[in-house]
Amino acid sequence: MKAIKARLSFPMVLLIIAGGLVALSAVRAITGAQDITAAGQIGAALSMAVPIGLAGLGGLWAERAGVVNIGLEGMMILGTFFGAWAGWQTNPWIGVLAGVVGGMLGGLLHAVATVTFGVDHIISGIAINILALGFTTYFAKLWFNSGEAQAKGGSPKQSPPAESIDTVTVPGLSDWLSSIEKHHWFFVSDLAGVLGGLVTKVSLLTIVAVLLFALTFWVLWKTSFGLRLRSCGENPIAAESLGVNVYKYKYIAVIVSGGMAGLGGAFLSLVTSHIYNEGQTGGRGYIGLAAMIFGNWRPGGLAMGAGLFGFADALQLRNGGSSVHALLLLLVVLLVGLALWKAYKKAYIAAAISAVIAAGMLVWYLGTDTVPTEFVSATPYVVTLLVLSLSAQRLRMPKADGMRYRKGQGK
Repeated sequence: MKAIKARLSFPMVLLIIAGGLVALSAVRAITGAQDITAAGQIGAALSMAVPIGLAGLGGLWAERAGVVNIGLEGMMILGTFFGAWAGWQTNPWIGVLAGVVGGMLGGLLHAVATVTFGVDHIISGIAINILALGFTTYFAKLWFNSGEAQAKGGSPKQSPPAESIDTVTVPGLSDWLSSIEKHHWFFVSDLAGVLGGLVTKVSLLTIVAVLLFALTFWVLWKTSFGLRLRSCGENPIAAESLGVNVYKYKYIAVIVSGGMAGLGGAFLSLVTSHIYNEGQTGGRGYIGLAAMIFGNWRPGGLAMGAGLFGFADALQLRNGGSSVHALLLLLVVLLVGLALWKAYKKAYIAAAISAVIAAGMLVWYLGTDTVPTEFVSATPYVVTLLVLSLSAQRLRMPKADGMRYRKGQGK
């Protein structure tokens, strides 16, 4: 058997990122869409990427232990609700903790159903999504539509506003990068815009999320605890035969998974909008799962996937049809490159399909000046489908992911 291919090295990852930035610079120069690499766009993309990344991080914890967590969307909903409920009454950091606890309760319910009672993971996750939506809809009407909450702006579908979580700007560096960005130099100004978005008005909760990615990598891949947890997702019977309490590790993983998703929900209601709004998760739990799959069940790849989806989400919210139209040209280039690669690998059918789609996108770009509003609002979901379809052939999920395990099978 051939040896498993080595993972991408750090210099190679930097090269890929630089290549992507060069492509974006070229699109900006050709189309005149100056906003696609602006600091404001990057800052908004980072803000949009955090809840997606946290949901994906929750999925990573659960699936590395062998439990599929489709219920991330529901756990995010619980996080938005409890985060806003506690946040407007006390302070936003108490709201953050409440959102995490709300998500953990959803995770505990999922663990009881799947680990203890052996319920199908997909069915349990969908049930949690439905229950979370019903629970928050009912209690929003009960708690936000009367008394002090109503007097402060609450309604059956939203909470009163909570205070803002502090942001951080690197003094001096932010202004210097902003001055370079305004020159619109090829690549240099684009790089300044990207870096400027990462050091200007960054929420403290965003910094916490970044640290959680690093902590997850260290815990799951550099500690004996993480090795035991991952063994439960690869071969729980073998893990049990070596003395690992598989039930305990699965419970820990799924509860942590719910807490991560709840934190992502709290971010939406306390940082992005400062209020709970019915339906504000907008499917980000599912997109987080897609980012996790794109990242091949590893934190680094997940972060890149979340950044991609966050960028698409921010683009359609900030700039609308003109900037999304400019990215059609970038999509053409990427699809042509994919077609050439598939042809080199002698996958001629896939190469032909990529070439045909690229030609269609080019015709669309040349024949229009903007894209319809309906397509603009669907941009994050279209990107999700494209990324999953293009990355499907290189994925390697945990071997026992989603499999029902009963205690004693290893004896």
